[in-house]
Amino acid sequence: MRSGPIFRAGSSARKGQDDRQMPNIVVVGGQWGDEGKGKIVDLLADRFDIVARWQGGPNAGHTVRIDGKAFFLHQVPAGLLRERVMGVLGNGMVIDPAGLLQEIADLESAGFHIRGRLLVSNRAQVILPVHRLMDTASEEAGGETAIGTTRRGIGPAYASKAARLGLRVVDMQDEETIAARVRIFLGSGVAAHLRESGRLVPDPAEIAADYARLGREMRDFVAETSLWINERMDAGASVLFEGAQGTLLDVDLGTYPFVTSSNAVAAGLGAGVGVGPTRIDGATGVFKAYSTRVGRGPFPTELKGATGDLIRERGREYGTTTGRPRRCGWFDGLAARYSATVNALDSAALTLFDVLDVFDEIPLCVAYRWRGMEMTEFPAEPWVLDEAEPVYERLPGWRTDTSEARRLSDLPGNARRYIDRIASLLGCEVGLISVGPERVQTILGPGKFFHDYLGAGALAAG
Repeated sequence: MRSGPIFRAGSSARKGQDDRQMPNIVVVGGQWGDEGKGKIVDLLADRFDIVARWQGGPNAGHTVRIDGKAFFLHQVPAGLLRERVMGVLGNGMVIDPAGLLQEIADLESAGFHIRGRLLVSNRAQVILPVHRLMDTASEEAGGETAIGTTRRGIGPAYASKAARLGLRVVDMQDEETIAARVRIFLGSGVAAHLRESGRLVPDPAEIAADYARLGREMRDFVAETSLWINERMDAGASVLFEGAQGTLLDVDLGTYPFVTSSNAVAAGLGAGVGVGPTRIDGATGVFKAYSTRVGRGPFPTELKGATGDLIRERGREYGTTTGRPRRCGWFDGLAARYSATVNALDSAALTLFDVLDVFDEIPLCVAYRWRGMEMTEFPAEPWVLDEAEPVYERLPGWRTDTSEARRLSDLPGNARRYIDRIASLLGCEVGLISVGPERVQTILGPGKFFHDYLGAGALAAG
């Protein structure tokens, strides 16, 4: 892992700071998603000019709590809750236009000014009603092979993109183009599949009329965002790239086939936003102090009894998007080290730390045992992960409420030792520790990455 962020020469994009230009950094999920990225992005965003998402769609749920009130985000970047930040939805996303417009309206009703601060790539793909029908049909027919998707049409939208049958945001300007694209898509075998599953085939003309209307409503948000963001970066703007889902759900590097349909790792942002890799100065990964997973798929440290239920209730582990209860387990050091490696993490943020306050002992997975062998690297084989038994290193708990801690020195010694052990497993520093959902419930760790540009005391200001 790298030792810390690289500061480029140039004037600061933030008033009141020194003459170093703020870095462009990426925030990624280090586990199976739901790690608390929304809070971390919201916490950091005020130090940046732009927050940009590069993948996923309304299957991503970010929860941000401000002064006791929770805001639930699905497509709008979490960083847009900071009033002077611009937001970008990149070309690598799949957009639900009606859902996005409703989300914007809800945020503006809550007092946030979104119009004029959010840009949607004209090259992003569009989720159609037929994509949601296909998603539901696939899940219902899958039985034991079902992935456990959100049924929001994400996978089918990405599949039609790869097959070059998709509809892009730019196409929504013309009703005839929409109808033609939908007819081609339905004619590719999709209509026959829907009929076989007992579903009505949507009328292309009705979809075209509806999406042309949505296109008119979205017109003020749509832009060639790849050129815009590069021009802003050339002028000295700093960008926080906001990941959705998590590394272990990445379509290439995750626990395939139980994954999402896009690249959730840091390297995916280049294609998903349209910026070169040399423009990224650093990466931080967000990890829970334990592990969770939603849907099907291997989960070696899963706890199926009372302990898992206790973690779920203390952490309020229910999906932001679906409300589904999350599967809970102990921290998996092998999976976490793998994520830190493939993302080249400079630093990690550890969230929901206070959930562990009640345990006398906290097991930490440091290896797997499979068919008599001990493994210290995260395997690609799904059957190995299905059968693997975690090898635990058992650390003493701290049995102290940490939710009021604001400095590392406020934490009990056993809590600090747990953080240090996770850092050693990751191979990078733990630079932030979240001990509750509010902005102020965050501790700046001893590492270099966040200290270099946030500075001591920056977090206390929220």
